[in-house]
Formats: sequence, structure tokens, C-alpha cells
Amino acid sequence: MNFDLTEEQDQLRDAVRALGRRYGHSYFVSKAKAGEHTTELWHEAGRLGYLGVNIPTEYGGGGGGITELALVCEELAAAGCPLLLLVVSPAIAATVINKHGTEEQRKRHLPGLADGSQKIVFAITEPDAGSNFHRLGTVARRDGDDWLLSGRKVYISGVDEADHVLVVARTEDASTGKLKPALFIVPTDAPGLEKSKLDMEILSPEKQFLLYLDDVRLPADALVGESLDAGLPALFAGLNPERITVAAMGAGTGRYAIEKASDYTATRKVWGGRAIGSHQGVAHPLAHAAVQVELARLMIQKAAALYDAGRDLEAGVSGNMAKYAAGEAAALAVDTAVQALGGAGMTTEYGVATLLGAVRAGRIAPVSREMILNFVAQHVLGQDKSY
Repeated sequence: MNFDLTEEQDQLRDAVRALGRRYGHSYFVSKAKAGEHTTELWHEAGRLGYLGVNIPTEYGGGGGGITELALVCEELAAAGCPLLLLVVSPAIAATVINKHGTEEQRKRHLPGLADGSQKIVFAITEPDAGSNFHRLGTVARRDGDDWLLSGRKVYISGVDEADHVLVVARTEDASTGKLKPALFIVPTDAPGLEKSKLDMEILSPEKQFLLYLDDVRLPADALVGESLDAGLPALFAGLNPERITVAAMGAGTGRYAIEKASDYTATRKVWGGRAIGSHQGVAHPLAHAAVQVELARLMIQKAAALYDAGRDLEAGVSGNMAKYAAGEAAALAVDTAVQALGGAGMTTEYGVATLLGAVRAGRIAPVSREMILNFVAQHVLGQDKSY
């Protein structure tokens, strides 16, 4: 058992940390408030190779795994720049296409995902079904050699800045007549695809959208994989990387908040000339939050290592636990930081309250804490399914 990063991973962490701090949280906030995207940071991260660390070298990537991509997610978040599309485009879309796409799909999409010139977002959640793919209402049906997609999706991140959206639909299995999941790479400018921005109480450069698909016509090669049999494995291929990188982003955000609060409480003097951080009522909550963040980081490291080793079932358990732990730890860290800073914690200048919405959402999405507890109860503790 080795908790040390390799020399290359250490260098990656240091380099990404330096890039993130050069932009910083003020850049992130200014972009979000202006309704703009973090385009400059994204393109520079792509040019430096950080967006494609998990993509094979033959497609322009770094040849690493989810461990390396989690480092990128965590360090940018620890610098105050939690980029949600890192989770969506390199973690989910690139993994799905690399593992289950055709060779033509890999050649067409992976190089652009690696250098940041292309973004592919992910659409599974629906207004009625949530993310329960057994009940999805978005359906794909054959029309000659083409496919026609119809349905609705909700809470789809970054559609306005993406070239394609990876849509999870259901289609009929000719041999059984049953509906089975299938994934399609859909251009965001396809006729019949409409988007509507959702107003969210979250300060983020990435916007959320409702998608409407009205007989969106796609060529046969829009289907991910060689056949419909690729659908279910392709769907699951993206879920563990999603959990792990979301967790890494949460852990980084927690680190950022604790660092901001610790710097403030170590120098803020009010009573008797002593720094307020010398009082246990201030220091202990921050220390507790720091412990929770570090525990989450350990589970993230374990989950990423298991995933990169090809141990998918174990990675599924650890990835869900990591997401749960990091979601709770990040929310605790930001709330504790705001409390430690007092009134200053609620100002934009000090840069912690600006993260309250995002960390609260991290306890809900991409899978709620309650569904993770259901998963652990059923698959780890051997309890009957409760839903």
C-alpha cells in the first residue's frame, strides 16, 4: 500500500496548482457573474495537456487514468476554480467514447477532447425519471439507416459551450422487443434539438439547461459503439469516473475554503490582541472540517486506483463512498469557513460564500447522498432494496 504520488503525478499536481492560482477564484467569480465562460483557463489547460491526461496518447492525450484527471479537478478547485465541465467532457464523454466507441468515433472526438478544442456534455437526467435509466422517456427509433430521437432532458450542464451532447436514450431490442439503453453523440446544433436555460441559485460559469428533442435525425454512426449491445456497458463506463472526479472537485473546494479561513483566523485579532484562531471555538470546527476533507481525499485516491486497475465493481463502491464523503466534507468546509470569517465570510471579496450554492448542489448531484446510502446498504451491507 503506497499513498505517495509518482514523480509524474507530483509534477502534474504542482503544475495544475500553479495554473489555477494564476487565474484564481476572483477570475472564476467574475466570469460567473458576467454570464461568461472560463474560456481562457479551459484553453490554456487544454494546451498544456491537463484536460486530456486520461486519454490515450495515440489520440493526443497523456495516457494516464482517472487518478490523474482527479488530480487536475482537485487542484483547480483548490485554487478556487472548480470547473464542472472537467467532469462532463474528459471524465464522462472521453471515457465512454474511448472504452466503447468505434475507432472512427475515437479518432473524430478524442483529440479535440484532449486539447480542449471540443467539448461533449452529458444528458441522462429527465424531468420525470430523474437519472433512473430504467424509466427514461427519451426514445430512439430507427428510420431507415438513421435514428430519430425524441424526449426531454433536464439539468444538462454546459450545452451552450459544447459541440456535442452525449444523450442517453432507450431503444427497442429487435430480438426481445424490450427497451434497452443506448448512447448517441448528438451535435448541439442539430435540427429538432432545442435548449432552454434554467435559472439556478448557484454561482457558476457553467449553465444548466432543459433539452427538448423532437425527432432529432441522426446518422447510424451517431450510436456509440458497434451495436446496441454497447449501450449499457457504455453508460456504466461513465458513471464511476463521474463520481470520482466530482468528489475530487469537492475535496479541492473544501481545501480552498479551509485555507481561506485558516489564513484569516490566524491573523484576525479582536479580543486581547490574540488571533481568533487561537480560540478552540474557532479552531476546532476548522480542524474538524479539515479531517473530513482529508478522509474524503483518501477515499477518492482509493476509488481512482481501483478504477484505473480495472476493478470496476470495487471502484463502484469506493466511487460512491468518495462522492458521498467529499460532498459532505465540502459543504461542511465552506459553511465552517463562512462562520469563521463572520460577516466577512458573506462578502464576495473573501471568496467563500460564493461557493455555498455549488457545495450544496454537490450533496444532490450527480447522485444524491440518499441514493448513495441506498447503494451502500444494498451492495455492502446486504440489505433488501428499499426502492
